[in-house]
Amino acid sequence: MYFHHFLRPAFGVRCLFFLLLGGAMLTCQAPKQASHGSDGPRPLSLLFLGHHSEHHHAEAYMPMLASSLIKQGIQLTYTADPDDLNDENLARYDGLIVYANHDSITTSQEKALLDFVAGGKGFIPIHCASFCFRNSPSYVALVGAQFQRHDTGTFVADIVEAAHPALQGVEEFETWDETYVHHMFSDDRTVLMERVEGDHHEPWTWVKTHGKGRVFYTAYGHDERTWGHPMFQQLILSGIVWAVGDEARARWQPYADSLPTLTYSPAENIPNYEKRDPAPQLQAPLSPEASKKLTQVPPGFSLELFAAEPDIVNPIAMAWDARGRLWVIETVDYPNDKRDGDVGDDRIKICEDTDGDGRADRFTVFAEGLNVPTSLVFAHGGVVVAQAPHFLFLQDTDGDDRADVREVLMDGWGTFDTHAGPSNLRYGFDNQIWGTVGYAGFEGTVAGKARQFRQGVYRFALSGETPQVSSFELVTRTSNNTWGLGFNENFEVFASTANNTHSVYVGIPDRYYGEDQALSTPTTRESGRRPERAPILGSRKIDGHYAMHPLTQLVRQVDVFGGFTAAAGHSFYTARTFPSDYWNQSAFVCEPTGHVLHRARIEPDGAGFQEQDGWNMLASADEWFAPVAAEVGPDGQLWVLDWYNFIIQHNPTPTPERGGFQAENGKGNAYVNPLRDQTHGRIWRLVYEAGTPSDMPQLHQDDADGLVAALENENLFWRLTAQRLLVERGKTDVVANLSALVEKASPDALGLAPAAIHALWTLHGLGALQGDQSDALQVAVKALRHPSAGVRKAALQVLPLTEAATQAVLDARLTDDPDPIVRREAALALSRRSESPQVAATLRQLPDSAATDDYWLKQAYALAHRGGAGTEVTADASVGTAPQADAQVIRIKVLKGEMKYDLQHFEVEAGKPVELVFENPDFMQHNLLVLQPGSLQKVGEAADKLAADPNGAAQNYVPQLPEVLHATPLVDPQQTVTLRFTAPAKTGTYPYVCTFPGHWRIMQGDMQVVTTLSSHP
Repeated sequence: MYFHHFLRPAFGVRCLFFLLLGGAMLTCQAPKQASHGSDGPRPLSLLFLGHHSEHHHAEAYMPMLASSLIKQGIQLTYTADPDDLNDENLARYDGLIVYANHDSITTSQEKALLDFVAGGKGFIPIHCASFCFRNSPSYVALVGAQFQRHDTGTFVADIVEAAHPALQGVEEFETWDETYVHHMFSDDRTVLMERVEGDHHEPWTWVKTHGKGRVFYTAYGHDERTWGHPMFQQLILSGIVWAVGDEARARWQPYADSLPTLTYSPAENIPNYEKRDPAPQLQAPLSPEASKKLTQVPPGFSLELFAAEPDIVNPIAMAWDARGRLWVIETVDYPNDKRDGDVGDDRIKICEDTDGDGRADRFTVFAEGLNVPTSLVFAHGGVVVAQAPHFLFLQDTDGDDRADVREVLMDGWGTFDTHAGPSNLRYGFDNQIWGTVGYAGFEGTVAGKARQFRQGVYRFALSGETPQVSSFELVTRTSNNTWGLGFNENFEVFASTANNTHSVYVGIPDRYYGEDQALSTPTTRESGRRPERAPILGSRKIDGHYAMHPLTQLVRQVDVFGGFTAAAGHSFYTARTFPSDYWNQSAFVCEPTGHVLHRARIEPDGAGFQEQDGWNMLASADEWFAPVAAEVGPDGQLWVLDWYNFIIQHNPTPTPERGGFQAENGKGNAYVNPLRDQTHGRIWRLVYEAGTPSDMPQLHQDDADGLVAALENENLFWRLTAQRLLVERGKTDVVANLSALVEKASPDALGLAPAAIHALWTLHGLGALQGDQSDALQVAVKALRHPSAGVRKAALQVLPLTEAATQAVLDARLTDDPDPIVRREAALALSRRSESPQVAATLRQLPDSAATDDYWLKQAYALAHRGGAGTEVTADASVGTAPQADAQVIRIKVLKGEMKYDLQHFEVEAGKPVELVFENPDFMQHNLLVLQPGSLQKVGEAADKLAADPNGAAQNYVPQLPEVLHATPLVDPQQTVTLRFTAPAKTGTYPYVCTFPGHWRIMQGDMQVVTTLSSHP
């Protein structure tokens, strides 16, 4: 499989090529490639093979090249897997770049590579590629030589064949690099450049042919000093254009000629947190057609425009109705025009393509006069809309597609920050509505109970003819602003948070731990030990990498530099139109500040999951491109909302020291900026060209058979919509058909049986599983032994809490199930059931939580042993020593929204006990490290590296260095910890600092150790 890498530009050099070889441009037809779409003008597409190593750091250096090439119509796709050297995958590309140190190549990989080049494609090995695949003499001959040894130095390689087209536009340039010496030369090379050292003339850049294909090699390229050099980039550009051959070049040239030129002008109010010199300038917006040409998609896909301004402006959320029509929220009031009442200038539009040409041509305003609505979901014949402080129920009762009912469902959602409110409403398999909320949180009474919480994932149920909230549950808390939610096809729940946690797995809802849950962050920390932060128990950070992969270097971020700082969405690919390696294992996370849509590969990991970097689905060099939502549509394609705005960042408010100018904070807690745009917006469809669109049934509540049949649709959208309509229909005449569907559904190639899962949850929603003698209940009991693990899990979740159902769970022996997720759910299910002797005996036979390394099984077993809900599980029992009566108490608080401590200096007495109370009222996590004198830079640089480590969060972003004397864990928003330690015996200035990614250069202070206190803080 291949991974998409869309990269960060270093230079915008524009060089167009009109290369005529032998006096004529060849125009013969080539075999049509799936990724090319047509034989007309198109970009060049190359696979870039790197490796997992910071030596010759391919992942870091490729952006410097790709960001320059995209503006020339050349697109690179990254992989570190040599298995991608296969006929099917290579056929997608015009050429292959290798910059890696893989020791060996298999016979099949070697054959695919040699055939690819011999068939007329380009091969561009760079630098260390000449020491790759050393087990293959054929590969060495293909490259033209093998690396033998090197020194280092600053030098200029001499051009010896200036007239060769592979050096078009190239001039000699000076750079620091490794001074390669090669051996095992082939005789068919034409040397273009050589490195001269005394009397030695080392071949440095050469070309050759292999069959119908061409090879371009250069020994340049050890590190960023060369990769970032504009003339090196020109050298590779010229080499690519020559190597791909005349036919590909003939199609590329008119495409390159048609590319837009980005234009910039000086402007005030552009934040410059990175302190770039020169400061960022304002890019002019592009038309949808021009923006599309600077936006890269995976090979085999195309980007199709569904709607754009003036028909759509500032789209922020979308959903489809049972007819497959797209509904979009437009919000021009976001972020700062938050009104005291509910009336504003925002709207919900229904967008329809009535003539089948792929473009919306009918726009109906369903509701207007809204004020910063952030999400919508269909339910009970209408739509539920998140519009803090309210959730609204809107309904059209007369069939004119305009809302004539508007009711408040609940009140209490925070409004002090418009980008921290509720979002991501979606209908769950459990027939409840799920959603997320950021740090604005909730404080109010809902479902008859007063509640208060900050960021997290929640769910609620509606009931009654006039819908009312009948139940509400905070499923799990999260670590910072939360804008993403997604379900896979087995109803596993995932989320994303804005800052450095773009993939979260919700493994065990908080209700199992007890509602009060004062568990997540220790309140006291004794010195002398590394912080072992107790996690937020219901969910866990699972992202496997730090970096996002933008296609422009002109990314403006306030923290988590180069990483995810505005992650939004976590929808899975849950249809069958895309290639099979997407099915139920790829989630899509938007990053509007980086102008990318990320592909998160979600892989099983015991009783949980782990994310792997799947690079990007979309990435743009257009600085206005800002994907904020991505969902699989009724057609099985991926639909994307493009906010299309030059200013994305919400807060903190820039100052002259941080951001480069003094800004004003607005009513929505976003800084006021006249550059915020209210005239643009786009809706895109990412289409897999070789795929078959999903079957799109016509669903009606009065067509019960059609609704049951739709539970077998290959697209989750249609299955879940049919389930919702069946449950809302409320009739049990479908129970027999649903039961038959559970019994007949068999696992597919992925081991999934989605129809059975939806049928079980539909039976549950209809109340058909109540009563120990019901036929439907017996079907659910039988499903405990279904061959699909997802069905067994669903059966555990839908069975009622009765003695008969409990006995069925015991008889199925699912605590010994081969699937660890089913074992986890079985332990949780039994922990909630009656304390019969058999249940108690089964729970006693479960492994002790200490006997497993699996995080989620450890939690489930601990809960089961302790009796389930209402029991708190202490994740870190080593904290909380008794305070010393003579300890000096220091209180430090985070300044909300400023990334600073409120205390930048304090004194302590040498050798005396200290009690440091650290409070975090901010909207993101922070920590506090006390360091050795003079070690701030060293620790900070180590923190930068730790930020990119997938295990960094588990280490609380505390570098494992002796210079770190004392440290708190990561402290969640609205939490306080106490750090107890003995002050150093040696007087001096001891810095303290926050090492959350991107913070250490700003968020710091110093602790002065003195022999006698001058005053007490």
